[in-house]
Amino acid sequence: MIRAAKIITVAAMVVLSHAGMARAAEKLDFILNWVAGGDHAPYYFARAKGWYAQAGLDVNLIQGSGSSNAAQRTGAGINQVGLADLTTVLVAIGKGADEVAVMNVYANYPGGFYWLKSSGIRSVKDMAGKKIGNPPGDAARALWPALAKANGMDPNSVTWVNVSPNAKLASLKSGAVDVVTEFFNLHHGYKRELGDNMGYLAWKDAGLNPYGNSIVVNGAYLKSHREAIAAFVKVTQKAFAACVADPNPCIQALVDANSGLKFDDQMINWHEVEQLMSDHTSQTVALGWFDPKRMENDYELVKNYVGIQKPFDIKQHYTNEFLDKSIKMKAVEFKG
Repeated sequence: MIRAAKIITVAAMVVLSHAGMARAAEKLDFILNWVAGGDHAPYYFARAKGWYAQAGLDVNLIQGSGSSNAAQRTGAGINQVGLADLTTVLVAIGKGADEVAVMNVYANYPGGFYWLKSSGIRSVKDMAGKKIGNPPGDAARALWPALAKANGMDPNSVTWVNVSPNAKLASLKSGAVDVVTEFFNLHHGYKRELGDNMGYLAWKDAGLNPYGNSIVVNGAYLKSHREAIAAFVKVTQKAFAACVADPNPCIQALVDANSGLKFDDQMINWHEVEQLMSDHTSQTVALGWFDPKRMENDYELVKNYVGIQKPFDIKQHYTNEFLDKSIKMKAVEFKG
């Protein structure tokens, strides 16, 4: 009788132990760079499939309000994980933000110029004397001197006009500005509105191609929770590969979780994102991989043209250690 009681007690303890383990999922607050869209589909897909939960993670996806905010919040430890433009992250680190990039998403810089062909603009040099619209403080303004130099023109030969993100297309159509800067994952919207009169040039084709959106982790959190971040990166990389192979369930997971999004629009957005993800490194080394030479070049670019308040060793602020080299990106033709 006593032995039976002991067995029951041990069994109860095992059950309670497993129950405690089930409740002990590591909570990760992941702040996005912007409101949810096609480029965020893999995160929603992984969560809907239960992949994060199976890896012992409770991932909370938080709508963002720009890369700068995401970089600042992650660097300050308000959120453990964030998604932000890498040039913005480097500026934040120079100001004291404690963060490490753990996976690249946009291997190609997503920025581009849009204009009306009827304006006569055909290249960067044709923008001299023109008005370019974008929000104040936008990364494009800070990086413009480098692009102008690459094209042999005076950076001061253009006039920057303050235009809110949602007013860019209307300002261009009305003639209030001659050119606007925009991310490529909104390319379909410009094409729909401007048709054959749309002029476009990707920054990468104009001589400047720093890394774009990347997943970053708070540095202090990474030191004390390496296993959790390793699991998060592994699942996320797997989810991106799955969405490239078959985007339909990924886009469905996205629209199911975010009211107001339309499946067809977000599918177009996703296919634009695929083009940004695909380069020689992501195709031959691993999806999400940071090339050390490019990272050094990006650091120098930001230091020289944007400004880094306090210099730092770039090698201490990114890592490829959590990426699976068996997962590679397919070759996708850039269709600007």
